[in-house]
Amino acid sequence: MAEVQTRQRFRVLWAAGGVAVVVVLAALTRYLEQQVPVFAKGTWLGGVAKSVEYPVYAILLGLLGNAVLTGLGFRDRLAAGFRTEFFIKTGLVLLGASINFAVIVKAAGPAVAQAFLLITLVFGFTWWLGGKLGIDAKLRALLASAVSICGVSAAIAAAGAVQARREQLAYTASMVIIFALPSIFLLPLAVDALGLPTAVAGAWIGGNIDTTAAVSAAGAIVGEEALQIATIVKTTQNALLGVVAVALTAYFALKVERTGDAKVSGRALWERFPKFVLGFLAASVVATVFLESGGDKTLITTVNDLRTLFLILAFVSIGLEFRVAPLREAGWKPIGVFAGATVFNLLVGLGLASVLFAGFSSS
Repeated sequence: MAEVQTRQRFRVLWAAGGVAVVVVLAALTRYLEQQVPVFAKGTWLGGVAKSVEYPVYAILLGLLGNAVLTGLGFRDRLAAGFRTEFFIKTGLVLLGASINFAVIVKAAGPAVAQAFLLITLVFGFTWWLGGKLGIDAKLRALLASAVSICGVSAAIAAAGAVQARREQLAYTASMVIIFALPSIFLLPLAVDALGLPTAVAGAWIGGNIDTTAAVSAAGAIVGEEALQIATIVKTTQNALLGVVAVALTAYFALKVERTGDAKVSGRALWERFPKFVLGFLAASVVATVFLESGGDKTLITTVNDLRTLFLILAFVSIGLEFRVAPLREAGWKPIGVFAGATVFNLLVGLGLASVLFAGFSSS
């Protein structure tokens, strides 16, 4: 009995050590995010440094920590403290507070139409292309959700709905970051080259770049009105995250993983449904009502800062939990699917934005 208690005590201590590693790396992530642009200001790296988002630093530091701890032989012992799922779900619930449906109403018609059509078409194309290349259904779901909705956040929600492996989530998160960073600069250049109206440019940017922060950066490069429209379009897509999570839960339970004639009960669907999505939606409603009733906006800002903290902890943990072997099995095909889906998204998004936001003015 004493030996069992001793083992449990050591497990708790190692888990606490793992949490401490995550917190330290998260603090370093925050430091780099804030200070690197300052150090690089005035140099040729200034623009790039200013646009690098915290997921990049967090995942890279997590991967570095992974390599160091593995080399020292401590990683597996500390792994219990890498609470990726808890950090991610908490961060996403808090994300809902930044989605104000009252703002979306200002451009409800075209924004909702674009979001619905773009998600449907891009998700469907990515799912089809992944199927053609023989990619695992769960990884397909993550890739399709990330490209069509809102990058890493959508991939996380999809991972919970389809019960994907952490390695698949890490793979998808890496793809999102790799493709989002150059988009910050390439899409504004394309806007100038194509001579797009400001509203169309904003809608195109908001519907195609996979992370909200990157959307804001690209929109700001084009201009204030483009930034406003881009934010509304991206926010609308984010709001559909819960709908997609519900659909994926039902599809995988009823078709992909169903065996024989076995019936799937409502209780079974509920058990595998990612409950944090409900918290995500509830936070959005509460925040909207709070702001519309004259609530202090600084409180929402505080919630958003807390959300960022939890997401940093989550991305660090993803890096710490990352395993190379399962990704080697996936090969180049998922990259091809993500690239193909991105191109498809750009073309369809441009067409929809040109039609739905032609002549639109935010004033």
